[in-house]
Amino acid sequence: MVDILHRVGVTASKDAVYAAITSPDRLAAWWTEDTRGDGAEGGVLQFQFLPGGFDMKVLEAKPAEHVLWEVIDGPAEWIGTNVRWDLHTEGDFTIVMFAHEGWREPVAFMHHCSTKWATYLMSMKQLVETGTGAPAPRDVQISNWH
Repeated sequence: MVDILHRVGVTASKDAVYAAITSPDRLAAWWTEDTRGDGAEGGVLQFQFLPGGFDMKVLEAKPAEHVLWEVIDGPAEWIGTNVRWDLHTEGDFTIVMFAHEGWREPVAFMHHCSTKWATYLMSMKQLVETGTGAPAPRDVQISNWH
């Protein structure tokens, strides 16, 4: 198994970052505008993009500390993987430790998704720092996979 890993420092509170990764309205402001569902523990979040979508079951949600999603619907490569968010403070920064865990193998789509996660994490950073993110369909386009 292989994982996508990113670390991003954000000049906003852990509470603001936590809201950005648990509130459907805030998720829609940085990841994809077509977001709905329940970001609380036990809930399901649904994310739609031009080529398709993902459903995430919220396995764990500890305010301002940790969120864990399990991919329950979407591309075959994503089914059964987990998306983990861990938050901690270093000086003036909230550090987001991000992992998309459990890929069976490092296929080309995983490489694409790693780059896209990086662009979306920067969109989340932009949202919590400035109030404006760049969610799909206004995100950075890197290939025909969107």
